[in-house]
Amino acid sequence: MTATAAVAAAHQSSGTRSAHSLLKAPTPADWIARACAETEALLIDHANCEKKAASTALSLMFAYAEDLELTAKMSRLAREELRHYEQVIKLMKARAVVPRRLAPGRYAERLRRLVAKSEPQREVDLMICGAFIEARSCERFAALAPAIGGPIGELFQGLHNAEARHYRVYLDLARRAAHRAGIGVSPRVEEFAVLEAELITSRDEVFRFHSGTPP
Repeated sequence: MTATAAVAAAHQSSGTRSAHSLLKAPTPADWIARACAETEALLIDHANCEKKAASTALSLMFAYAEDLELTAKMSRLAREELRHYEQVIKLMKARAVVPRRLAPGRYAERLRRLVAKSEPQREVDLMICGAFIEARSCERFAALAPAIGGPIGELFQGLHNAEARHYRVYLDLARRAAHRAGIGVSPRVEEFAVLEAELITSRDEVFRFHSGTPP
């Protein structure tokens, strides 16, 4: 199977919908093709994403230190993200990929603009934001694994299930925080879903793990 055919098959396997009910749009086939062609940048940015995910979990532990259920879940999540980082670095070394600084993409920053500034809405929004980032990672691992194949595909396939757990952890915490505060969670999930789909399907000049459609 040619690289182009592999990309098409991987995209077709996800059907016309996203791999997760949380997401409104699947990863565009053009992005999958770009990722297969730029595996070095993909791995470098993925390593950065794993570090950022661990850092986010730790920051939430400090922000909501009085919530022992939240801190316990974030502690486990941070440890797992760091193990993922180590797996990516090991593969990068095996492929002689030299880490370099990459300017951040627009995805996470644009999602976080939607997060409320004041509590209790802020906590709910932070958890929803985390859920979408993890869900998109999960969806992209599923799409990339068969398209890239080889050791990278094996790594991504192995990470898929962990990301699926992570997005559910964040979504459960969002619902819990919303219930405790007596506010609705569904309208905010919808707002984030619309923005997230726009970021994934619109033209994006910078290629990153969570970037949109390439030019």
